[in-house]
Amino acid sequence: MPGISLGLTRTACPLRHRVASLLLTGIALIASGCAEDAESPTGPETAPDLAVSSTAAPLSFRQLSAGLRHTCGVTWDGQAYCWGENTLGQLGDGTTTTHPAPTPVAGNHRFILVSAGATYSCGLTTDQRSYCWGQNTVGQLGDGTTTDRLTPAAVAGGRRFRQVRAGYFHTCAVNPFDLAFCWGHNASGQLGDGTKTSRLQPVRVRGGLSFRRVFPAGLHTCGATLDNRGYCWGRNEDGQLGDGTTIQKLGPVPVTGGQRFKQVMVGAAHGGGWNSVSCGLTTSDRAYCWGDNRFGQVGNGSSGYGLRQPTPAAVAGDRQFREVSTGGVHTCGVTFSNLAYCWGSDGNSQLGDGNFSSADNVTPGPVAGGHQFRAITAGTFHTCALTVDDRAYCWGNNFSGQLGIGTIDGNPFRPHVAPEPVVGPA
Repeated sequence: MPGISLGLTRTACPLRHRVASLLLTGIALIASGCAEDAESPTGPETAPDLAVSSTAAPLSFRQLSAGLRHTCGVTWDGQAYCWGENTLGQLGDGTTTTHPAPTPVAGNHRFILVSAGATYSCGLTTDQRSYCWGQNTVGQLGDGTTTDRLTPAAVAGGRRFRQVRAGYFHTCAVNPFDLAFCWGHNASGQLGDGTKTSRLQPVRVRGGLSFRRVFPAGLHTCGATLDNRGYCWGRNEDGQLGDGTTIQKLGPVPVTGGQRFKQVMVGAAHGGGWNSVSCGLTTSDRAYCWGDNRFGQVGNGSSGYGLRQPTPAAVAGDRQFREVSTGGVHTCGVTFSNLAYCWGSDGNSQLGDGNFSSADNVTPGPVAGGHQFRAITAGTFHTCALTVDDRAYCWGNNFSGQLGIGTIDGNPFRPHVAPEPVVGPA
């Protein structure tokens, strides 16, 4: 998802309003209008917040993943939980009921990781099997059908994987032999198999590269190989492939610049590939980003309408990061001193700096609260992080209960400007 001048961005159609009401039909994502006051911290009168009672102790998570309007995590005993929007079964609890507190994913599976995509989720079990649930319009669940699933469905083919990641409408994974596979929507070549044919089950990414991990976004995919090279493929109108062009590629192309990347993450704030950005962590733990920079999500001190960064740009500040994560219009990272920083759009308070402001941050700013974080995950319009003692905190947009704080905001523009603890399961 996407520099337009800050004033034009806000007055023409503020991002927080543009996405206040998303309707997924097939592969179209339709945004709502922009009639309300963009600068009001309370916004228009709406239904009151909905809350659930949760007296259970907060969970200890080993891993978290923030998606569009839901979040998932895995506890240390292998139980997967999800919370937030559930209109298409993306929470995997067998219902379509939205939950503002962690809800266990159905089944007896034991997971080592989960990934929250747009309106679906995927997970990897301890026996290296991949399961997905939620929307399946274009085969993003990989079970060989286009049937939505309210509980985990096995990915077809019987392959074992050691990493899996859900995007908007396509999914990618890496097997134990370091080969990448993708499935789902493929209109821009984001599956990397050399075609534009959508696939209902995994197909191998061409090129024979040995990947450490791969990450799908809206209409592009990136990954880092075992020899620390960055590769991307798919749509490229914002330079999100990092190859110095804006031409789409149907298979992996190397990220230019000569940096050695041990991790390459991607994000998009729209299923049509708008506002797409990629970020990498080098072997010296420096962050670089490329692609759309309308909101400063590249983090190099610039932003503006139509501003593209087709080659890797160093994130300002010269910090060493443990990891980075991008949601499309904002990016976050955690340093080795366990401090969290975010940059880019703050239209939904997803930067977590403690202030309600419509101003974007074009360089990294600290997340408020003084927490010691070991991991962070940027969703589309919210962010979550894990503390060093395995507690989950989230901030930003909570219109569907995706922060896991026990409430669903009746006002879609109510800010949650700083980290708030995820409650125990309801």
